[in-house]
Amino acid sequence: MSDVPEAAIARTGPQEPTPRGAGAGTVPGPRTAVLGEPRSGDGSTLPAAGGPYDLPYPAPYRPAYRSMPEDERSALWRQRLHEAEAGLTSFLVTRGDHLHLTDWFALQAELFADLPAAGDADSAAWQRVFFRGQALMERFLVTRYGEESLAGWAGANAEVHRTVEPDHGRGAADPIHRIARQAELYGSDYEFDSDAPEGPDHAALTITHCAIWDYRERARRSGVRLTLASPCTYCTEALSANIRAKGYRPAHRLRSGPTGHGCRWEADAPAGDATLPVTPREA
Repeated sequence: MSDVPEAAIARTGPQEPTPRGAGAGTVPGPRTAVLGEPRSGDGSTLPAAGGPYDLPYPAPYRPAYRSMPEDERSALWRQRLHEAEAGLTSFLVTRGDHLHLTDWFALQAELFADLPAAGDADSAAWQRVFFRGQALMERFLVTRYGEESLAGWAGANAEVHRTVEPDHGRGAADPIHRIARQAELYGSDYEFDSDAPEGPDHAALTITHCAIWDYRERARRSGVRLTLASPCTYCTEALSANIRAKGYRPAHRLRSGPTGHGCRWEADAPAGDATLPVTPREA
C-alpha cells in the first residue's frame, strides 16, 4: 500500500531536452482541473496562493484530476489524436519516402471516419476515435518500417506537442501534469511525489496501476489484433520525447507488482552539459 495521502491518489472506474523556440506559437489548450480545495495535514483549507492552478501546493497535498470535466477530457483526446496524426505526417515527410503515400491517405480516411459531431463533448466517443487511430497508426508504421520507427514517430509527435500543449508556468511540473491528465483519461491510479515538493526544476509522478493494460486485455479478448506486445514500447518513447520537447530531462522506471503494471516519471531542468544522453532507469 502507498503511504501517500488519499487526497493525492486518483482512483477512477470502468533524456535530453529539445532546444526550444522553433518559431511556433502556442494554441490555447484545455484548462487543468484540480480536485477540491487544497488542505493541510489536519484537514484545514489552505489559502490559494494564485488561483486553482497555482503550484506547488504545500505538502502533503497534491492535486489530482478526478474532477476533470467531460469537455476537457474530450479536448485532450482530440489534442492527442492531432499530435499523433500530424506527427506521423511529419515523420513520413522527413523520411522522403513516397512509396506509401497512397496507403497513408487511405489510413487518414480511416482515422477520421465516423467522427463525433462538432461540439460533441462525449469523451467516450472521442476515446474510441483515439484508440482506433493509435492502433491503426502503430500498425501502419511497424508493418512498413519496423518497431524501431516508433522512436522517430514519437519525436515527430513531440514537435507538434511542443506547439499545441500550453505552458502553464510550472516549469518541470508542466510535463508531469500532462502525464497525470493522460493517466486520468485511462482511469489509471497515480500519485504525485510526496517526498519533495514539485517545482520549476523537478517534478515526479508514479502510475501505480496503468489502465492501458486493462484496455488492451479487453480488446485482445474481443478479437482486436494488437501490434505491440507491450504498450510501454511506444508510450515510454512518446512521454520521454514530450518532456524533452518542453525543455526538460526525462527519466522513467517501469514497475510491476500487486497493483499491476505501472511506471514512475521524473522531469528535471537540465544541469551541466545538456548534451549528455538520458537513459531510462529500469526497475
